Amino acid sequence: MSLLSDPTFYLAAIPAVILVGLSKGGFGGAMALLGVPLVTLVVPPVQAAAILLPILIVMDIVSLWAWRGSSDLRTLSIMLPGALLGIAIGWATAAVVTEGHVRLIVGLVTLVFSLRWLLERLGGRERTASHNRPRGTFWGMVAGFTSFVAHAGGPPYQIYALPLKQDPKLYTGTSVVFFAVVNAVKLVPYFALGQFDRSNLTASLALMPFAPLATLAGVWIVRRIKPAVFYPFMYGMVFLVSLKLIHDGVSDLAGW
Repeated sequence: MSLLSDPTFYLAAIPAVILVGLSKGGFGGAMALLGVPLVTLVVPPVQAAAILLPILIVMDIVSLWAWRGSSDLRTLSIMLPGALLGIAIGWATAAVVTEGHVRLIVGLVTLVFSLRWLLERLGGRERTASHNRPRGTFWGMVAGFTSFVAHAGGPPYQIYALPLKQDPKLYTGTSVVFFAVVNAVKLVPYFALGQFDRSNLTASLALMPFAPLATLAGVWIVRRIKPAVFYPFMYGMVFLVSLKLIHDGVSDLAGW
């Protein structure tokens, strides 16, 4: 049975695209990490990533249009150079670095980050960070590297950007530009590594109509949500995704 004639493929892939689209629109952020694991229920991980990447590019285009004029150039100027370096490192080490190790490490770091925020909030000591170029460059590099190796660039980006406490619209618009650039740059090494073929691109095309609809739904939600609701929700999502990354990393390394 071909992929496009298999009903189980659509049962896994359509919810994945919707979750990623909501995230790309700005709602949930780290929910995008659930996309590839869902699709891997029916196809191998590498194929799942290859199918979703063109869809991510379309979502990025929709998000860039929806959030035009709502980005922080300071954040981008600090983080993007590091992200490009991280992608290059990921490409150079693709045959050496295992996805399991990357997911486990990112999951543990993100778990500490989210728990620290919770303790600060419960203690009435929630802080607002200011820009710091060395720290931003570092987390940008980690985001680029983990995005290339394990499609897990969201949490490292959020570790730097969430404590800035920007308006939800500005935070979302900035993250949209950041990951649009990262995904566009990733196309080159993905093609070079032979990640795309006719079968995968056909599957991407079949799922494509859900991409703009889900992305615009995420945009609609973020434009109506208050910062007092947005940030606790985002930190909650980061916490859940940290547990998911730790689980996936341990599972990969243990061979489960």
